[in-house]
Amino acid sequence: MYSSFYADTDVSGAGYFVWKGEEKPTMKVNRRQFLKFTSGAIGTAVLAEAAVLGADSALAKEQAREVPIKAGRQVPSLCPYCSVGCAQIVMVDDKGKIIDIQGHPDSPLNEGTLCPKGAATLQFVNNEQRWTTVKYRAPGSDHWEDKPLDWAMQRIAELTQKTRDAHFNEYQDLPDGKGGMVKKRVMNTYAVASLGGATMDNEWNYAHQKLMHALGVVYLENQARI
Repeated sequence: MYSSFYADTDVSGAGYFVWKGEEKPTMKVNRRQFLKFTSGAIGTAVLAEAAVLGADSALAKEQAREVPIKAGRQVPSLCPYCSVGCAQIVMVDDKGKIIDIQGHPDSPLNEGTLCPKGAATLQFVNNEQRWTTVKYRAPGSDHWEDKPLDWAMQRIAELTQKTRDAHFNEYQDLPDGKGGMVKKRVMNTYAVASLGGATMDNEWNYAHQKLMHALGVVYLENQARI
């Protein structure tokens, strides 16, 4: 008789018991097969216990049939939160109202899954407390005003151009590398900065940086990198 043993596995994952240095293979079971076996045994035990307690599986199936299935036009989209860029499928009805948002199974990033924030995107869209108008507070004012989106976009463009033109540098004195200074043409401005959002995709980032460089913006950054 052997008085002591310990469990071990070989390269293939087969299980062994070792008694006093002598290996005696018991059965060839790899990790995947072991997990399948144990999960099946646990599932069988749970079903058996549920049957003893009087659980009716037919009733559960009947209740599942009564759950309404959401149907509508599927529109591919992206999660509005972090920089991972998980793909979503937005389902809308005939009136264009969003009725469901779920993960996109064809996405190589999330493969149909969503984190708790992404899974709650529908609640973010259909929310009574969500602002649907532009809120504007004039300089020195103590209250917010509702403004149309076109007005806000036009004002942003006007202020950007005004600031850029007032602080645009066509030439600037820079070190020449020999201890002196030399005037060089720079065509830039230090009065405007850009911070991109983490959910901007590659195409959006490309167009955005082209616009900022055309304006002469030097301080160009993105939230995802920070």
